[in-house]
Amino acid sequence: MISVPVNVAINWKCKHTWKTSSYNTSWCLIGCSIGDLGTIAFFQFTGIPWPVWAIMCLAILNGIMTSIMLETIILIRQMALKVAFKTAIGMSLISMIAMEAAMNITDVMLTGGAILKWWVIPIMLIAGFIAPLPYNYWRLKALGKGCH
Repeated sequence: MISVPVNVAINWKCKHTWKTSSYNTSWCLIGCSIGDLGTIAFFQFTGIPWPVWAIMCLAILNGIMTSIMLETIILIRQMALKVAFKTAIGMSLISMIAMEAAMNITDVMLTGGAILKWWVIPIMLIAGFIAPLPYNYWRLKALGKGCH
């Protein structure tokens, strides 16, 4: 387990770290969105009568899985498949869950369910980007760990 001293001051004004954490968060957002939005679209187009909470839970799980797959594919160019997969699995699960939760809560709040509309998708993506960004910045600054 990693321990970080409680009294460590974080410089929240570092433009380089914000840029790096924003870049990392963007890649995570792409991966998470593929599985998340794809799952919601599947249920919306097929009309399978699942409860909203079940669709959202499956969307979150699929979003995390596609994010890990995309990350593995990106990392294969830099390392062996086994190491790339382990690195992708080691990404911040907290960040991915925050991203997925923000996207799905936004969808439910604005549409009343697991419903994709052309106008809600950009709002979902913005919420999904903003929610984990401060954590990703902190993780990069305090622990030196990013997802890419």
